[in-house]
Amino acid sequence: MPDHAERMGLRAGQSVREVGWDDDTDPAIRDDVRRAIGTELLDEDVEVSVDVVLYWWRLGDGDLASQLVHGVGPLTGDGAVWVLTPGAGRPGHTSAEEIAEAADDAGRYRMAGADLGAWDGHLIGRRAAEA
Repeated sequence: MPDHAERMGLRAGQSVREVGWDDDTDPAIRDDVRRAIGTELLDEDVEVSVDVVLYWWRLGDGDLASQLVHGVGPLTGDGAVWVLTPGAGRPGHTSAEEIAEAADDAGRYRMAGADLGAWDGHLIGRRAAEA
């Protein structure tokens, strides 16, 4: 069985908020993340600082740049955002280039990608503060 959480660098004790969950999300990814962090995923409405946001994103969900600015909620200082999108050829797929462009528009950048089976993961980082 693939270790999705390991590919995303998730570990025990981290708090993870899940945004955009729907009937099409992959339960294997969700279960693997829960096992790795040792607790349940937090609902998108919970307004506490978290270490990681898992953002299930599909083409047509709106403006990703705006969501990366306003929709992820509070993150810890070194918090990470993982944008998960259906893989190539699947309904709702968003290319890595489109993810990178939206991240750039939001003042962030696409740091890395991960193959998560039927979903593609995109690690979104914060730009260093300008002096």
